[in-house]
Amino acid sequence: MEEELLMIPGPVPVIARIREAMAKPMITHRGDEFSQIYGEIVENLKNIFQTRNDLFVLSGSGTCAMEAAVGNIIKRTNDAGKTEMRCVTIANGKFGERFTEIAERYGADVTPVHFEWGHSIELERVKEALENSPTPKVVTMAHNETSVGILNPAKEVGKLAKKHDAIFVLDCITSIGGDNVPVDEFGADIAIVGSQKCLGMPPGLAALSISERAWELMEENPSRPYYQDLVAYKKSYKKKQTPYTPALPLFFALHEALEIIKEEGMAKRIKRHRTLSKSIRAAVTSLGLSLFPKLNEVSDYSNTVTAINMPLEKGITDEQLRGGMRKKGVVVSGGQGELKGKIFRIASMGNITSTEILRTIEVLEQVLMENKFIEEEGKGLEAAKGVISFS
Repeated sequence: MEEELLMIPGPVPVIARIREAMAKPMITHRGDEFSQIYGEIVENLKNIFQTRNDLFVLSGSGTCAMEAAVGNIIKRTNDAGKTEMRCVTIANGKFGERFTEIAERYGADVTPVHFEWGHSIELERVKEALENSPTPKVVTMAHNETSVGILNPAKEVGKLAKKHDAIFVLDCITSIGGDNVPVDEFGADIAIVGSQKCLGMPPGLAALSISERAWELMEENPSRPYYQDLVAYKKSYKKKQTPYTPALPLFFALHEALEIIKEEGMAKRIKRHRTLSKSIRAAVTSLGLSLFPKLNEVSDYSNTVTAINMPLEKGITDEQLRGGMRKKGVVVSGGQGELKGKIFRIASMGNITSTEILRTIEVLEQVLMENKFIEEEGKGLEAAKGVISFS
């Protein structure tokens, strides 16, 4: 059976070497072999996070880690489940808004600082929200908002959080491993990555780095989650173990995926992600399509997924474009929520190479040609090849 080419922002294609690692025989998760594997995973992830903070791996998706981050900090203080903890949630897409939903579920006093999806974050509005919010407080944000293809200003928001003595929780689920994400330099008290994104492995694991300031809040919180109790993870890691049974095949895969990253080198990996995303942007704009995000001086286009306006004005629908591409073996993502049918997204994360990018652009051109959006094929491929060869 021929595999479809997944060019979506997770799950990403998994190369054979990582798939084969998952086929290893099971081992006891309380033995020395697992402890060695887990210790090496954590040290490699710390290097990729660029952090000196504690770091742990959870058996769960990125959303599991998002909930763990918020749930371990938010302390319920009355019978109604409410808390005096204030949470400023910054969002310009689906995943920033997910933090709002999680914080509200845990009873936080939430101040949403939400922008139109795909529009840049305005730092002045964030500053005003922090100035008007009593302490103690938490600030949450998605660094790389894949729902709209925008890279948000983590360093600038981190400075504001620190100035107002707030804990900064940063979703780096789709940027760590594919872009330069120095979480300590960003001032992130908690930073999160997901396995099925830039790390290039299957879904099912997430990792968090946790600062001393964040630990102080967690350790005094009696209403921490049970399965996601990060204090329990900290205690178990003294033996290089997890508090509950880990997803062993996925740990094998993560260990191998991190070895592949070491072999490539993070500098080369970041350059590859940036080059491939730039080649997609060059290709689609040369074909007469327009990029979706609306940027200001502190935001940028995502280096792991490109969001493109659907050419609805030319009568081309989501079904015609994405459906047409899928019939030719290439899967790209559509818009989410209010953007459904209005945009499409091409990912460039994980162990993707120029071969997959060029195949995707070639198929996109074929579909645009069939729907009479362009008169001839080749311009997009030429633009993409120009970026790739120049790099």
